[in-house]
Amino acid sequence: MYRYDSVDQRSEQDWVEGLCDRVEASLNEGLLPVEVFGDTRLFRTEMERIFTRSWVFVAHETEIPNKGDFVLRKIGLDPVIVTRSTDGTINVLLNHCRHRGTELCYEDAGNTSHFKCPYHGWIYKNNGDFVGAPNMTEAYGGKLDSKKWGLLRAPRVESLHGFIFACLATQSPSLREYLGGAAWMFDAIAGLHPDGMKVLAPPERFVVRADWKSGSENFAGDAWHVGTAHYSITATKFIEADIRETAPNTVGYLMGNGHCFLGHRLRSWFGPAFEYWGFPPDQVAGFDLSKLDATQREMLKEMPPTIGNIFPNLSYLRFPSSIEPGGMPFAYTNIHQWQPLEPGVMEVWVWQMNYSFMPESYNRQAYHAGQVSFSSAGIAEQDDSAVWEGIAKVGGSPWARKEQMRLNYAQKRVEADATWKGPGKFFPSGFGEYNQEAFWRRWLQDMRGDKKGAQV
Repeated sequence: MYRYDSVDQRSEQDWVEGLCDRVEASLNEGLLPVEVFGDTRLFRTEMERIFTRSWVFVAHETEIPNKGDFVLRKIGLDPVIVTRSTDGTINVLLNHCRHRGTELCYEDAGNTSHFKCPYHGWIYKNNGDFVGAPNMTEAYGGKLDSKKWGLLRAPRVESLHGFIFACLATQSPSLREYLGGAAWMFDAIAGLHPDGMKVLAPPERFVVRADWKSGSENFAGDAWHVGTAHYSITATKFIEADIRETAPNTVGYLMGNGHCFLGHRLRSWFGPAFEYWGFPPDQVAGFDLSKLDATQREMLKEMPPTIGNIFPNLSYLRFPSSIEPGGMPFAYTNIHQWQPLEPGVMEVWVWQMNYSFMPESYNRQAYHAGQVSFSSAGIAEQDDSAVWEGIAKVGGSPWARKEQMRLNYAQKRVEADATWKGPGKFFPSGFGEYNQEAFWRRWLQDMRGDKKGAQV
């Protein structure tokens, strides 16, 4: 496990700033230095400048529906307890005792009114307030201040369509401001029924020896890899369509602030039955589209968002897929979180989700479709994990670093559609790497800790 050791801060930051200058100059040429992957110095700066300042997804409200419910999650390297306290408030608490720093909670999920430290017995309410400890009078001469010695609490916690985000920065924009145009996209993805969406099972977790940025960047905008990396899906006749047709049927949505989505022309590619991601007509009839604008409604019918990434490390995927070769397709929804563990190593978390109002029979089938495609044993998940591991290796390659090797992000420029009426930008082609560039420019801006980075 990665240890956050002290270093010569000045020399390290000089190196990071120099790399950021090279990243910006390289991006202007359509290139990217390999050192952005798997470097210890860079990793430390990412944890400080990205994960303590961004809005980071921590849980879905359906995972903690009752008072006293909690789940263990992470913000960067920090373990946090996401709780629903006795008054119904959602809290995000650092999972370290204020007395000697021991971790309080070791259960992935549960229900409790209090947390008790296993070391000296300090006790905290599920909202983080300090309650007491054994022999308080003898040890301290009286009770300690419950707020002053309570667990560290994320200063900003907000929920959007049941998705709970936390921000560790006291001075930060609201969640909707941070999301920008991605909030509009979120409304179209998760806000189609008043009952919202629900998590169908606890998240899967598995370790991949790849950089967390490889997952985020790929889901932000890489349609081109599908025809090669995932061709086995066609070769084994798991689906009837030729997977190599994916990129030509892809469109891009650049939502600002480094948040990016891809959509697919499912209706023209597969037929009218695949409007609205291929959900059955009787379930589409249950969608409430009244709160969507005309552009959102047209988008869901013709080119629905099928994949995307909320900066820094939350990715979304919704696609129709069968459970067995030639079988009936089911529209599944999953979200990935690329949790950094150490330089060049991440833990992948995968939640399978669907709309709460849909029949349990359909949601079970959708869950299985998602598992077959993207999960620890999913066909496509394994493809991605295998190729991403090579990227982390070249990031640490002595030869590649000696030669200052730069990776190619120089596909021909695609112009945005000037007639687009939604937020951000719409691109009628999946080629062009505009979304990947936007991800890296947002990363660059945050790594510099100011507004020096180019526009994203």
